[in-house]
Amino acid sequence: MRIRIVDAFTDRPFSGNPAGVLLLDSFPDDTWLRKVAAEVNLSETAFAHRLPAGGEADWALRWFTPTTEVDMCGHATLATAHVLHTTGEATGPVRFATRSGVLGAVTEPDGGITLDFPTSSLTPVPAPDGLAEALGAEILAVHDTAAHVGDLVVELRDEATVRALAPDHAALRAHSSRGVIATALAAAPGDGYDFVSRGFFPAVGIDEDPVTGSAHTALAPYWSARLGRDELTGFQGGARTGLVRTRLRGDRTLLTGHAVTVIDGDLHA
Repeated sequence: MRIRIVDAFTDRPFSGNPAGVLLLDSFPDDTWLRKVAAEVNLSETAFAHRLPAGGEADWALRWFTPTTEVDMCGHATLATAHVLHTTGEATGPVRFATRSGVLGAVTEPDGGITLDFPTSSLTPVPAPDGLAEALGAEILAVHDTAAHVGDLVVELRDEATVRALAPDHAALRAHSSRGVIATALAAAPGDGYDFVSRGFFPAVGIDEDPVTGSAHTALAPYWSARLGRDELTGFQGGARTGLVRTRLRGDRTLLTGHAVTVIDGDLHA
């Protein structure tokens, strides 16, 4: 069967966040899906199959890390929408049935793809004991996110601090159900982005995720409230980086980015 590797939230190969994408006739058993995701060994592999016409969604979509299934993934959804449009499997808006409800994807005139995701709640919480030591940085504020995200959003002093992080991944594993998102205001908004972030997910088998679309459903309301604007651009990543344009629309957050297919081949399974 056909398998593709797509770099998401970037307009050039070998950047952004890579995801595996498989279009299937139906979902095989979970054991097979987990084995394929472990073999692909990227932060997420997306599996999708077409649904009967006339329903609330067009495609069923699931996401797996190398170790577990997750409730929401932005970059692998973007990658899947990119594959559907570049192969002609879809020509207009696409609706995905997922564990986080129906998620939409629309291709923009410039080739970017806009995802329609639920906005995460943000609950201020005390910094857990040991979190600053695990990150190796002073913490300004910590917010817990909605269940479908499952991250701690941790504000740090500045962009340079976020970029320089070299956390203790084993120690971070104890601090959230999914991951820890370190973030700060951009040092120079004239560079084309408003805030920066890095995402660490050792609890689900990913030390660092380059560009985490789902985390921006929490980062968007967090920084929009601070900056007084509903439309922002986030820059995420360490060794690999990408841009996520965010638009806050009440209980929905729109995430826009580009994608590039870098591998298109056959899975012998």
